[in-house]
Amino acid sequence: MPDQAVPGPPLRVLVADDNPVVRAGLSALLGTHPDMEVVAEASDGDRARTLTAVHRPDVVLLDVRMPGTDGLTALPELARTTRVLMLTYSAEPQVVAEALRRGASGYLVHGDFTAAELATAVRQVSRGGSPLSPCVALRPPTVLSRPGTSHETVEKPSRLQPVVAHSWKGSPARVVRLARTVPNRLDFGLSSREVEVMDLIATGMSNRQIAAACFISEKTVKNHINRIFAKLHSATRSEAIAHWLGTTREGWPA
Repeated sequence: MPDQAVPGPPLRVLVADDNPVVRAGLSALLGTHPDMEVVAEASDGDRARTLTAVHRPDVVLLDVRMPGTDGLTALPELARTTRVLMLTYSAEPQVVAEALRRGASGYLVHGDFTAAELATAVRQVSRGGSPLSPCVALRPPTVLSRPGTSHETVEKPSRLQPVVAHSWKGSPARVVRLARTVPNRLDFGLSSREVEVMDLIATGMSNRQIAAACFISEKTVKNHINRIFAKLHSATRSEAIAHWLGTTREGWPA
């Protein structure tokens, strides 16, 4: 049965992400739901803490990697005053485990949920639930144990269904970006490496950081980016990110 909004005041949400395109996309998406209201946006963990103290949101959507004060550093203080849903590109087991240890109520990975599932997850967190992306929920149980529950696993959410990303043979692709109607990543014709590089571009990484993360040279990164720009019909990083996240699609809320 699909998740339904509960009558009453709208959920107050704060979006914390250093990428302005991601922040705008999330705010626009959540703003289409009458039971949700984005009360503030933050570009780093320190700003998220300040704005949380001012606006008292019901749920904070928090990125992991941000300049200055990152999400994990800000998380304990935020979790003491409100519920926090991690919303990030990182599915690294140690990062997930640390986020849960520091008080995160849930953990979603970009590309592993639909727009509807994101709204459902926000509602679940506001009610005390612990939604997890399938790629996180399928990790070994010990990785997902919360403090003091070394033998108790975090329950896999029923509404967040597995999404086929790069290994999609024999299955319909359901990589849904943050929009109501958005292109499938595979529609762009990017290779698996180009998808990886584009995801890192969308996090705001520089060419040097991407090279280090992918263990390739900066020249190779530039070659990938040139091919990505051609396939996305983009001339700049911002334009490519907008296409990748679906924020330039017709019908996206202003």
